Amino acid sequence: MGDAQEKIRVLIAKAGLDGHDRGAKVVARALRDAGMEVIYTGLRQTPEMITEAALQEDVQVVGLSILSGAHMTLVPKVKKMLKEQGLENVKLFLGGIIPDEDKRELEKLGVAGIYGPGTSTQVIIEDIQNACQ
Repeated sequence: MGDAQEKIRVLIAKAGLDGHDRGAKVVARALRDAGMEVIYTGLRQTPEMITEAALQEDVQVVGLSILSGAHMTLVPKVKKMLKEQGLENVKLFLGGIIPDEDKRELEKLGVAGIYGPGTSTQVIIEDIQNACQ
């Protein structure tokens, strides 16, 4: 039979015009090594593309990587589109350079975790596991 415990399915997406994906790839690899199923969308994804991928891949978690500074535009759009597609239970995590005042707003929107450069991948893994229990 299969595992009694389903693997956590995570979509890692690079939103917007940001061309830097090293961090996203490091996180994706760490999540895979921790036993999660990871789908990586690649660079320059629109909120529409991210939502469609989340729907198609039946994920529990979307991890957005945004280094372009457009997080206050992109995150609310992704959150709204996930809700419109019936995916309001999908946990949204964010990585990037996010000012403290923006973090509070994003957390109010329902972002489950926000990670800056240098965050330990172990912290991210544990947060995702806890959010999906």
